[in-house]
Amino acid sequence: MNRTIRRTAVFALLLVFALLVRATWVQFYEGKALADDQLNRRNAIETYSAPLGNIIVAGKSVTGSARTGGDLRYKRTYTDGELYAAVTGYASQAYAPTQLEGIYADVLNGTDTRLKTVMDTVTDTRADPGNVITTIDPAVQKAGYAALGDKKGAAVAIDPKTGRILGVVSTPSYDPSTLTDANTAGSAWKTLNADADKPLVNRALRQPLPPGSTFKLVVAAAALEDGLYDSVDARTDSENPYTLPGTRQVLANENASAPCENASIRVALQYSCNNVFAHMAVQLGQDKVRAMAEKFGFNNQAQDVPVRAYASVYPKDMDRAQTGLTGIGQFDVTATPLQMAMVSAAIANGGKLLSPHMVAQVTDSGGDVLEDVDGKTSTTQVVSARTAEQLQSAMQTVVEDGTGTNARISGATVGGKTGTAQHGENNSKTPYAWFTSYAKAGDKEVAVAVMVEQSDAARSEVSGNGLAAPVAKAMMEAAVKG
Repeated sequence: MNRTIRRTAVFALLLVFALLVRATWVQFYEGKALADDQLNRRNAIETYSAPLGNIIVAGKSVTGSARTGGDLRYKRTYTDGELYAAVTGYASQAYAPTQLEGIYADVLNGTDTRLKTVMDTVTDTRADPGNVITTIDPAVQKAGYAALGDKKGAAVAIDPKTGRILGVVSTPSYDPSTLTDANTAGSAWKTLNADADKPLVNRALRQPLPPGSTFKLVVAAAALEDGLYDSVDARTDSENPYTLPGTRQVLANENASAPCENASIRVALQYSCNNVFAHMAVQLGQDKVRAMAEKFGFNNQAQDVPVRAYASVYPKDMDRAQTGLTGIGQFDVTATPLQMAMVSAAIANGGKLLSPHMVAQVTDSGGDVLEDVDGKTSTTQVVSARTAEQLQSAMQTVVEDGTGTNARISGATVGGKTGTAQHGENNSKTPYAWFTSYAKAGDKEVAVAVMVEQSDAARSEVSGNGLAAPVAKAMMEAAVKG
């Protein structure tokens, strides 16, 4: 054979071999990635070729599916979409699903392997979709949503005895139905993302902000557990006004006439004395305060409810002055409403924190349980029963005779803590208003945290009691008296 022809033949064979190798690589190694690519329209066509499973609230579906005229045969629909958006998220023909729609996408579209019957496996047929049963109490959810109204803020309600999340509210909200249809989702997406109030942000779970004086409960818990003070009624060592260590910065109290000098923890919570808790944080040191904060759930990068909540933060590597500021929930301390509801839930439940969750069960189309989330709840002993009992008593004083009177509920035992967190350089912007609380009536209990980021109230009228406590009251009343 001619040498040139032989070399050409070898080269041609090498090219064929290379093509076979590439085809094999694409088919067996890159095939799944290509199939899962969000830009692959065949995935959307398959997902929306049949109705989706549903998200259930109190036995009723808050989602549905409607027939369309295109190759995407069905689209997602929502009942009371704005009310439940912070729970459901959205399932869109154009965008990746969010919240519970995203977490349980495989269950809801029938591709979860747990849904397959033997016949489905033999015929390679997509299974009937499953359903997601939430822990949400519609009365609590509606009460929080109505009470927040046109304020920019969020609220979370938890059953302290079970960890069940009864309400997750974020305002302003949005209607998930506007994002479901591929033909119209684009314009809605642009409008929502251009909105300065950021309605797509779940403020209840995913926007940590300075918690202000609500964090004083964590500092008080640390002081009692450490033995710095043996009772909420023990006299503290607290000069007033208090100068932060190593600085000339004097930390004053909102109420200059309040009896804050050497005040007990009860009185200091009642009047929200900054001097007491800033000095207490310095006395304990940042490590002890951080350890207590982390028992409550701060600095947890994997807080799944099952939606991944953003971590609430207690910082490290501070000087003593900065540690003092953390004692009043400032400097670099941040928290979500979920986190502050967890603080009140643990205190209300004898010091035990049950893992919060807003899904009770995942079922197949016939109602058989695939996953029992309620049954996997974990418990953390955050503080002793004695410390919890004392803090409950002090929080009741706040509501009965202190800064949280707007949370009183006739016929129920209510405890709470207000907070007004500074915002902006030199506190130049409107403060955040906070309230964290619990209520008990008969065999019913609930813990609620509310954050109001912005309202139409004058700056001088912004307070935890004025803006946030009424929202908490509405949700607690719905939970324990409904």
